Amino acid sequence: MRLGIHDAFSRWGWWFVPLSLVVGAGVAWFALDSGFRGTGSNETTAMASDAFEQRVHDYLLKNPEVIMEAVQRLETRSRAAEESEAQAALKSRADEVFRDQASPVGGNPAGDVTMVEFFDYNCPYCRKVESAVRETAAGDPRLRIVYKEFPILGPNSVFAAKAALSAHRQGRYVAFHEALMRAHGVADEAGALRIAAELGLDVNRLKAEMADAAIQSAIDRNLQLAQALRLAGTPAFVIGGQILRGSTDAATLRNLIDTARSRPPP
Repeated sequence: MRLGIHDAFSRWGWWFVPLSLVVGAGVAWFALDSGFRGTGSNETTAMASDAFEQRVHDYLLKNPEVIMEAVQRLETRSRAAEESEAQAALKSRADEVFRDQASPVGGNPAGDVTMVEFFDYNCPYCRKVESAVRETAAGDPRLRIVYKEFPILGPNSVFAAKAALSAHRQGRYVAFHEALMRAHGVADEAGALRIAAELGLDVNRLKAEMADAAIQSAIDRNLQLAQALRLAGTPAFVIGGQILRGSTDAATLRNLIDTARSRPPP
């Protein structure tokens, strides 16, 4: 599920941004143009600006496609800037991404390629992609998987994430994780504790250890790391130097793994 800054703008908000930029740029041009500096009163300059704004307004009404082109260019530049920032963060914080001791590891712990997944147990897209993750892991004995609890969908998700990290202390993280992903309905307190009992975990110990500040700290680090990597939602994957946002399939994951395998590790 995608949650990002783009959601903060309504459709009309995005139309307003480039329009205001166009008008503002034109007004600034008039204000700085040598033909207007020092050659007239403030009233004259204001009148010229008002006339220009009216011309821009009329032009945009006759050519609305210009607005969409501006929106698209703004989006393209914004995404390029975010990706550049994400790649810089990935390079500088590689140890946190790939080698944080608090992050559970699955697959082959000594594998030559690491796939990192950020997820929320209540994200339907995370549940959908889980089968692709399991298929990829089953078909690649050299793949190492790092699980990043990224509970962004409310208190139930936070409870499930803490329960999973507590299950990790009992050596049952992967089994608990996969069971939660396959479960029907909301991953809440009742469901998480039921799954823990079904897997034979010590439920009382699990609940007690969920209150450990170290578990909350691990989740907080994941949230901060996701922000630095410009991950606006779940699921998201980091494989080698590549960041993949959103749901995907096993073939795409395998291609990214093959690419990472052909390059030096980060």
